[in-house]
Amino acid sequence: MGGIADAFVEPVDEHQVSAVLRLLELTGTPHCIIGETSNLLFDSEGLRGVVIRIGSRLSGIEISNREVIVKAGNSVPELARVVGAHGLTGLEHTVGIPGTIGGLVLMNGGSKRKGIGSNVVWVRYVDRNGDIAVVSHQECEFAYRSSSLQLMGGAVVAVRLRLESGDPDRITTEMDEIVASRRSRFPEDQPNCGSTFLSDPAMYATVGPPGKVIEEAGLKGTRIGGAEVSLKHANFINNVGGARSGDVLALLGLVRQTVLARTGFAMDAEARYVAPDARITPAHVEADRRTASADASVNQGQ
Repeated sequence: MGGIADAFVEPVDEHQVSAVLRLLELTGTPHCIIGETSNLLFDSEGLRGVVIRIGSRLSGIEISNREVIVKAGNSVPELARVVGAHGLTGLEHTVGIPGTIGGLVLMNGGSKRKGIGSNVVWVRYVDRNGDIAVVSHQECEFAYRSSSLQLMGGAVVAVRLRLESGDPDRITTEMDEIVASRRSRFPEDQPNCGSTFLSDPAMYATVGPPGKVIEEAGLKGTRIGGAEVSLKHANFINNVGGARSGDVLALLGLVRQTVLARTGFAMDAEARYVAPDARITPAHVEADRRTASADASVNQGQ
């Protein structure tokens, strides 16, 4: 899956992020901002523009009492372990999540029905014009797996978090249990885009979480091309060999339509699709667009 981008940039500080975004905006160059790409599906045609990666070169952790300032490219599991060793609790649920803190904040990611947003004091942000600003917790408008930051078109470069004091041994034990549980339940040994579908509270209360519903629909092991609904956890679509982005989107669309027909719930995708023109959208939006386009073509041919 995925293809080749025209250019790749990895800034080392927020000033380089600012300079790059300002230049790209002035020149009208298509671009996208990524972290570890753990929930991204890149189009197999590649990307005709610039990829900006906020990664390990823009990382670092500062701890002061119960507050932590962390740069956006820092690994989430590393952050959870470091603050836990300092006797700070609140990030245990993130320890098994692959990715960077910037991406986690952008998506208000987490596990066990928790989100990182509850710990955010402020976010240091570079907007699409290259201007640097501090966005307050309230302005981030955190909701389940979403924030206002997703619509702003720029990059998170640092985050201030407020945590609580706890016992380091208990924190470490809890994190070890979480990691062991994830390894036993999730297909971490195969390439995928992370959890495919969001867990909608109304759907969860009525028929259960996406993985359970997909499994009950008999879709485990279903394949299109090299993409397969995981046999280990049905809310993952694995690349079992040679999968193209179109395979994943087609399978995602099939799963979504099947569950909608059975339950009445249209599952939205947590995974994001990166188009050749650098647009990033929820993967189900692109899957639906392709289905509608194919249906229109069939109707025109009749």
